[in-house]
Amino acid sequence: MAISLASLNRRAAPKPPRIVIYGVHGVGKTTFGACAPNPVVIQTEDGLGTLDVEHFPLAKSFGDVMEAFQALYTEDHDFETAVVDSLDWLEPLVWAETCARNGWENIEQPGYGKGYLATLSVWREYFDAINALRDDKGMAVIQTAHADIRRFDSPETEPYDRYVIKLHARASALVQEHADAILFANWKVATTKADVGFNQKVTRAIGRGERTIYTEERPAFIAKNRYRLPPEIPMSWDAFAEAMAPAAPEQSEKAEQAPARKKAA
Repeated sequence: MAISLASLNRRAAPKPPRIVIYGVHGVGKTTFGACAPNPVVIQTEDGLGTLDVEHFPLAKSFGDVMEAFQALYTEDHDFETAVVDSLDWLEPLVWAETCARNGWENIEQPGYGKGYLATLSVWREYFDAINALRDDKGMAVIQTAHADIRRFDSPETEPYDRYVIKLHARASALVQEHADAILFANWKVATTKADVGFNQKVTRAIGRGERTIYTEERPAFIAKNRYRLPPEIPMSWDAFAEAMAPAAPEQSEKAEQAPARKKAA
């Protein structure tokens, strides 16, 4: 295909978001996804509990996950959001698929991290399926994940601990690059010092059960978004949708103004 300035285009409306929400155990990540518009859940872990939401049978292989994506892509339905619950339970399925393709007994067999490097091609197939649902079927995709605390070796400061997505580092980097929003979910916690006598004080955590979504990266956790969201949002789908609402008109307005600027020039 010949490339010229005539081939330039500008998207007039944003595509549905590709969201990753990760956080501590029991904070409500699955519930958040289940409250999205007309959701269907692709299960890699048995974590739905009593949630009343349409879902595929529990996936026991990477092929099961891809078949669920294929069904959503090829069959008629009115689902608007695909929820993958969860990424860290999907990862062993990706490892098993990689081992099966290469004839390995386990992901460590090739040595020197080569097994984990080979998984990236399988992960990319998964991301291609997400992109197809978003681009061709107009579906948003929410992926949940658990959080892990790992040491971060900063080039600017002393090493410190931070919350990260509970995945192998290579897979986590790919997930972060692909997503439009990485949301960190946690309980609102404050600390107080109490005098216990003998000139000693202890630090205690206090909280009222408030849950918060963080949308911008901080030293304590990984996060990002492409929608200029507030740094903190109460953890509910309604609050998140309200924060997302200004993004669509803003992008559409910029798209409409661009041709006028070109003509003026």
